[in-house]
Amino acid sequence: MLMDRLNLAQKIAIYIAIFLFLLFVLLPFLEMFRTSLRPLDHLMTAKFELWGPESSFQAYRDMWTTVPYLMRYILNSIFISTAVTALTMICVVPAAYAYARLDFPFKAMSLGVFLSVNMFTGAVLLIPLYRVMRTLGLLNTYWAMIIPGVAFLIPTGIWLLRSYLEKIPRELEEAAYVDGASRLYTLRRVVIPLAVPGLIVVSTSVFIGAYAQQFLFAITFNNRTELQPLPAGLYEFIGYQDVVWNQMMAAALTGVLPVMLFFLFLQKYLVAGLTAGAVKE
Repeated sequence: MLMDRLNLAQKIAIYIAIFLFLLFVLLPFLEMFRTSLRPLDHLMTAKFELWGPESSFQAYRDMWTTVPYLMRYILNSIFISTAVTALTMICVVPAAYAYARLDFPFKAMSLGVFLSVNMFTGAVLLIPLYRVMRTLGLLNTYWAMIIPGVAFLIPTGIWLLRSYLEKIPRELEEAAYVDGASRLYTLRRVVIPLAVPGLIVVSTSVFIGAYAQQFLFAITFNNRTELQPLPAGLYEFIGYQDVVWNQMMAAALTGVLPVMLFFLFLQKYLVAGLTAGAVKE
């Protein structure tokens, strides 16, 4: 193994780098958790400590009263992300298979055009997207937040899944063709079962992207409170005179919890998908 061939200094350097990376990633969540435990009048004056005499989980109880729609916001975020992921994968699977297996004119150029969509952030295209949504009558609906998310995530999904499908031996498909199977049947019965680890990795990446981009689309295309996702709903913790920081951090952590549980549940599948094809037989 690689770690067995490294000397002590190299191992120490690797562990230090891993620790610094984890510290950089987890420190914001640690600060959010610490803030959620502190009373509002102690946030700016108390010294840094994870748990103090005045620390409590009161904010986690009060946030449901401060923002009555909070649970609806969390469920909206999960629903929107799940819908975006499902629709994106429905479009990505056949498209990625076509780019991995078929030869057609302007193949490379068209894939580059798809990827160029990711060069533009959602903010750049908000005005034309708004006009499209208004023309289609989709403003103030879930679709106004789902469709743009699907459009922005399809190119990345095609690129990731195409690279994985190219590693599946063509001989397996050719054997199915010899037995009289159609290309669609081969995709459904041969390719997709072999590509499950890659599908999990791509769908997880799409789900994270869908969860992260909800705010911009929600505040632009939706004015209905009951349809707002959590990132937009957190604005209700901002009052005219002050900001209920402890409850806002508690609500944000509560909203992130479903995504963290999703990761923990799929952890072994993600590792299998990310490392598939890394070792040459």
